[in-house]
Amino acid sequence: MNRQTELLKNIDWLSVFLYTILVIMGWLNIYAAVYDDNHSNIFDLTTKYGKQFLWIGAASVLAFFIMLTDSKFFTAFSFVIYGLIIGLLAAVLVFGVESHGARSWFEIGGIRIQPAEFGKFATCLAIANVMSRHGFKMMRFSSLALIGLLLMLPLGLIILQNDTGSALVYSSFILVMYREGLHGSLLLLCFITVAIFIFTLLYPPITVISLIITGTLIAFLYYRQNKQELYRIIAFLIGTFVFLLFMKWLFDLSVSNERLLMYTYLLTCIVGVYFIYKRKMRHIMLVMLASWLCLGATVGVDYAFDKLQPHQKDRINNLLGIETDLNGAGYNVNQSKIAIGSGGLTGKGFLQGTQTKYNFVPEQSTDFIFCTVGEEWGFLGATTVIGLLMALILRIIYLAERQRSDFSRIYGYGVASILFFHVTINIGMTIGMAPVIGIPLPFFSYGGSSLWAFTILIFIFLRLDANRLQVFS
Repeated sequence: MNRQTELLKNIDWLSVFLYTILVIMGWLNIYAAVYDDNHSNIFDLTTKYGKQFLWIGAASVLAFFIMLTDSKFFTAFSFVIYGLIIGLLAAVLVFGVESHGARSWFEIGGIRIQPAEFGKFATCLAIANVMSRHGFKMMRFSSLALIGLLLMLPLGLIILQNDTGSALVYSSFILVMYREGLHGSLLLLCFITVAIFIFTLLYPPITVISLIITGTLIAFLYYRQNKQELYRIIAFLIGTFVFLLFMKWLFDLSVSNERLLMYTYLLTCIVGVYFIYKRKMRHIMLVMLASWLCLGATVGVDYAFDKLQPHQKDRINNLLGIETDLNGAGYNVNQSKIAIGSGGLTGKGFLQGTQTKYNFVPEQSTDFIFCTVGEEWGFLGATTVIGLLMALILRIIYLAERQRSDFSRIYGYGVASILFFHVTINIGMTIGMAPVIGIPLPFFSYGGSSLWAFTILIFIFLRLDANRLQVFS
């Protein structure tokens, strides 16, 4: 009895309150998104909103049992849970059903379960276990390799399911790694890689290569603080490039200018290595290595882009303005923006949204549920929803920082990172600021798997927090 009383006392009820409010608001928005005059009862189990009520009830039961579970269980059995989910991710490739071009669901008695959703909390537990071990050092190669393996296993299996959106969620763990000691330059390199991908699609390769080389020269000046050396390097680069252009003209070589520029930079690096090694300029060597990684990413963009599904290519092209197809790949986003914009300041009112009510917005109860919020609740309502979601994320970060256990802190940051990724990308894609990759808005999008997975993810952390005075090994 004392144990139960102590548990109730230590539960972070503010987080529970935010979770409950968001779930109820999500349910009401699903009701509004797919409202049917012939089935107006919100508890009608033949409708999506009636089924969502069942999912909410099941999620409540899951949350209850998680809070009754000994917190040490999640530490001791983290790898067992991870292994079981990996097994399910592999099994769905063979026994799963296909929907929307992805084989990601088990169908049991008319109920679909998506293992990819549960892979998030399982991976979070496994990573927290590894990173909280005694002697773990983030910048050690073996440690990075182990974390990479834990991430690549579920990510690779999800990609094989043709569910790229769910796979991209695992990139959010880079924020956890940064919190636990990952060097800022590596985090910066990840953002640079994304920028290179975008720039390579928008601009000619020679422009992107020139920008990378320019950035490398700026970094050289920052570390060396020697303008004379910089001028000599620039002179060598220009001279070599002009010479190669002359040889191309003279012998009528079928070599592109961007390739000549890369040859020029390669020769410059080869010549420079001697002086770098001689003067023990370690930082310059790392800058040079980073520049070649960026150049490699530039060359590999076309190959990677060709491997995407046609609809994914079309969505990226529409997002970047390379193509404009408001009746094709850009239709969903265009209708979503119309719906959100039509809501104005205060919205059209509950169940009064014309864009969503008459099905102008595809997937309006799942991926594009936020457009219902914008149309019926307006700017003020949408801002309130975003504020509540961010309040929950910030609360989780606050709770993570007060943990005595490394395991609990790392897991908490994993929860916050996953939620943040889902919120920013989902809302971003409904307003045309991010590509449409098909990930749900937490607590709002219709579906049992998503709601249950987020519930498990959050309440495991709340259970760990409730027992935060106990330090786990």
